[in-house]
Amino acid sequence: MKIFLASPRGFCAGVQRAISIVEKAIERFGAPVYVRHEIVHNQAVVSRLKEKGAVFVEELEEVPLNSVAIFSAHGVPTAVYTEADSRKLLTIDATCPLVKRVHSAVKRHNKNELQIILIGHEGHPEVVGTMGQLPEGKMILVETPDDVRKLTGVNEEGLAYTTQTTLSIEETKDIIQALKQRFPQIKGPEKGDLCYATTNRQAAVTEMAKLVDILLVIGSANSSNSNRLRELGERMGKPSYLIDGPADMKSEWLQGITNVGISSGASAPEDLVQDVVKWIQREVPGTTAEDYVILEENVHFSLPEILSSVP
Repeated sequence: MKIFLASPRGFCAGVQRAISIVEKAIERFGAPVYVRHEIVHNQAVVSRLKEKGAVFVEELEEVPLNSVAIFSAHGVPTAVYTEADSRKLLTIDATCPLVKRVHSAVKRHNKNELQIILIGHEGHPEVVGTMGQLPEGKMILVETPDDVRKLTGVNEEGLAYTTQTTLSIEETKDIIQALKQRFPQIKGPEKGDLCYATTNRQAAVTEMAKLVDILLVIGSANSSNSNRLRELGERMGKPSYLIDGPADMKSEWLQGITNVGISSGASAPEDLVQDVVKWIQREVPGTTAEDYVILEENVHFSLPEILSSVP
């Protein structure tokens, strides 16, 4: 048996930055530091940060006054900043810079008096944060091309769109096409605001899937970009499974299999990938593994100034 490891895979620059922010905040200010929502959508990452002294909360009211509060990589509504100020919290923003770029875009469109359509999944933290950049009612959420066709009461002459950064290329393309067909004057980025990591990981899986009999995606169930990778494998006709790690593996998946493809979501640690490789090699002795590289990533995001001096 042969294992192909999609590359790029795993941590993106935004996730690396968010994790470093929590770790360095603990070093600088001491434990505990409080993180609003999961810093990234991966259970292993969250567990490891808890062990170091991070406390994860759903709402800021759970954070003691005058404490250190960190906002997750997905971004938060502007009202959260106001609440943090009222509780005299020292806040550190771990929002991914690419999500911040989307926030800036919606504010710019609003300033230009354009009605904004957001392509995304209802309830996802990134979508909640993006819609929360503007007063309620200023943004319309669509999830499918059918949602676009059902839209009513929109300003057809003054429309703009943006997207959640972790969607699949395919589903975004179809919705953008539907928007442009119905509203030819709509403004927005040609391919949406998908982040480089989302695009690159999907491209790697698309190419690698041509060579394999089964696709394994390492990532947590609440990770949007990980789910999109699994769905991509399924659309290509390959049995595809989303797993947190080797504990989720099943021997029967490997029966009659010659080539296994493995990728991982942008918030999944590489050691979990290697643990799955070792599990397969124990199950099927003689199995080899090699990287299937389509490109190299060299993206880096700087830390907030308050932490930039922490070694």
